[in-house]
Amino acid sequence: MSNQACGPLILALDDAAATLEQVGGKGASLARLAAAGLPVPPGFHVTTAAYRRFVEEHGLQEAILAAVSGVSIEQPAALAEASRQIAGLFAKSAMPAAIASEIRLAYAQLGAGNAPVAVRSSATAEDLPEMSFAGQQETYLNMQGEAAVLDAVKRCWASLWTARAIGYRIQHGIAPEDVSLAAVVQELVPADAAGILFTANPLTGARDQVLINAAWGLGEAVVGGLVTPDTLVVDRTSGKIIEQQINEKDVMTVRTPIGTHEEPVPADKRTQAVLNPAQAAELARIGVRIEEIYGRPLDIEWALHDGRVFILQARPITALRAPGMATSEWNDSLTSDYLWTNGNLGEAVPDVMTPCTWSLIQIFMSEATSPMFAKGIREYQPIGNIGGRFYLNLSLTATISRLFGVGQKRFQTTIEEAFGRVPEGLETPLIPASRWSVLRALLPIVVRLTRRVRTNLKQLPAFLVEAPARCEALQVQIQAASSAAELRDLWQTELGPSFRESSAMLEAATRQDRNALVMVRNNLRKLVGDADANTLLSGLSAGASPLASLGPLLGLAQVERGAIDCATFVRQYGHRSPHEFEVSLPRPAEDPDWLDRQLASLREAPVDVDTLLARQQAAQAAAWQRFQQRYPRKAAGMRRRIARAAAMFRAREATRSEVIRVFRVLRTFVLRAGELSGLGDALFFLSIDEILAVLGGDETALARVPAQRATYERYRALPPYPTLIRGHFDPFLWAADPQRRGDVFDASGNSAPASAAITGFPGAAGIIEGRARVLATFDEGEQLQPGEVLVTIVTNVGWTPLFPRAAAIVTDTGAPLSHAAIVARELGIPAVVGCGNATMRLHTGDWLRVNGEQGTVEVLKAADAA
Repeated sequence: MSNQACGPLILALDDAAATLEQVGGKGASLARLAAAGLPVPPGFHVTTAAYRRFVEEHGLQEAILAAVSGVSIEQPAALAEASRQIAGLFAKSAMPAAIASEIRLAYAQLGAGNAPVAVRSSATAEDLPEMSFAGQQETYLNMQGEAAVLDAVKRCWASLWTARAIGYRIQHGIAPEDVSLAAVVQELVPADAAGILFTANPLTGARDQVLINAAWGLGEAVVGGLVTPDTLVVDRTSGKIIEQQINEKDVMTVRTPIGTHEEPVPADKRTQAVLNPAQAAELARIGVRIEEIYGRPLDIEWALHDGRVFILQARPITALRAPGMATSEWNDSLTSDYLWTNGNLGEAVPDVMTPCTWSLIQIFMSEATSPMFAKGIREYQPIGNIGGRFYLNLSLTATISRLFGVGQKRFQTTIEEAFGRVPEGLETPLIPASRWSVLRALLPIVVRLTRRVRTNLKQLPAFLVEAPARCEALQVQIQAASSAAELRDLWQTELGPSFRESSAMLEAATRQDRNALVMVRNNLRKLVGDADANTLLSGLSAGASPLASLGPLLGLAQVERGAIDCATFVRQYGHRSPHEFEVSLPRPAEDPDWLDRQLASLREAPVDVDTLLARQQAAQAAAWQRFQQRYPRKAAGMRRRIARAAAMFRAREATRSEVIRVFRVLRTFVLRAGELSGLGDALFFLSIDEILAVLGGDETALARVPAQRATYERYRALPPYPTLIRGHFDPFLWAADPQRRGDVFDASGNSAPASAAITGFPGAAGIIEGRARVLATFDEGEQLQPGEVLVTIVTNVGWTPLFPRAAAIVTDTGAPLSHAAIVARELGIPAVVGCGNATMRLHTGDWLRVNGEQGTVEVLKAADAA
């Protein structure tokens, strides 16, 4: 037997020999707490020696290393396949008799061989000071009986090799042969309440405050994000509650004879505070004591049973802002009193942006909206970065409109089609600039813009034909670059100019449109109302040039019926994704299993795509018949207007798709720069100009990377900000406010209160009843069951493959010409968009009536009453 497999198989929970090497990070932490006399549930360790003996006796090490050899974090499918192979090895290998015997003996001492326990994984590379592996390996709750405990231990061992854990270790340079796994077996606390305690405030970095999250039942509902817990900020010296946010807690995790499950919280406890002041003070006191043992701020899991506190886990807070730590402030709302919106931009760029992406978006916008970046105008910040998110300055747009004689009412009507409604009482402050200074800056631009747009429109058809091949060629050239200097030259001569050209082409396509579809829609609404207007404007996917926003879904349908092959689909649509502007995130084309997953999802849809399109074409024909009967003299002219507007709209969407294709190439460029420089993903935290400087030998900007990375992580931990922001906005204070709104923030305090009703724009006609599925991000899309109502903040083209599974669509952000509305109209799926706060008001499981004709959403039966 190897030395590695030698050593005790079982250790007492507080044994002095329970070191990181013997019991892993989680186990060592619990041993330290137990030895210090803290209230840790009794238990024992199954050591890393037991894991190694299991692997050695079955000869698994060589197969494990072979499975993970050569995989990369850029290949999620390969990670998943390696994990699947290793899981199979563990599943078919029996627990060695010697190990099983010692586990049985230790378990018997906990409660006559039948105590309900928690079996928690504890890896040798986890909960370390500079990284956290929280959630990387598995925990099994309420295991009861010897057989269940032995099986849980083996499953914990296998979880050392989940795809996520393999990828995380690769990212942090941890060799696979250097890791092993222990398991902690502890009596399960039948928690009345549980949660997480932070010994420093993670929202603000304040070291004199303790932040506590608390919910009813076991802590898994909090850790898993199933419930919005109470949040208490406690002064660590006095133990007094400084702030508290008591939330409605709908579900809780409870024990059952066969494990755990979620059940509704009793009605009388949902809005009741989980902790009283004395309990909060006691938790804070224990947390401070634990921090003193470790000497650094901690994230602590706790439980409460019969008034007694138990500590379940403690690990360092890895993303906490250190005192005096250099961080950037990405917050353009602090510059002046403007009204900002991400109602349209948040659809295209829903993520917190890395500094690299923000610098590229600034270049893109300077070409795609060139008048706003002319000297004399750009000083008023046409676009802004607020907490890492992309916003448009509506104050500047309103000021220019006012100077050209557009009244407030007309301005509001125009912008709501693209950006959504501005709530009553929310004022749009104007830019403090004289009419003459703005006109002097704009007039020369208007002349140049007319020539520029006219020239680019002539070249647009050829551009759309040639752009895909050009991008493929650039991908090849970038990968072939053998030196930093060669790659830098490629930017100067090929990629930079191509990027600017594609952005300018989008400006031309947009200017050609001149809001034609908006004007046609407004005219139709007056004649036939919202429902028929939306139906008449569907059919944008018909003909030889289908709508690019619907392209990935139509392409999937073509693959499914054999009209195109997989390679063709990836070539045409592999650049489109929910995060397509963010260059630090991979594209579907980088994941070989992505297409199979999308096809499998499409097959679960209640109705296939072709049938949906055919139904909508029939509905459109019926709407045209009604229009013809009511307005026989206007029908032919209206058809021509719609056809022209639709053609321009399709051209705009096709050009936007080619811009996104270039963003995929830009990602390849930064990745290659990271390879050639040896700096890896650090380059995503520099601007493109700084990356080019690094490639040229000037590494001065690298000193900013730690601060930029820390700032990015802090902002990314926050929920998406309001669609509309007026005045100075602090993302951290907003996130901590129990009364925060997701639709609007008004520093002046003058905007009207949120309506009790859930209303928005009639995105697509139809009335449907169904079960709500609230999704925060596209990554949760697999949770959407066929026939459910999809409720989310915002959608973009990357969400399109989910639509056929949904009975209806409801979004917080959006307008009549937003992605959700357009795609829902094309498929004939009822939709209500731009509701403002639907995701905060609705819950998964609510039974809803969605009226896409009137733009209303009703809760017929709440989830807890179902």
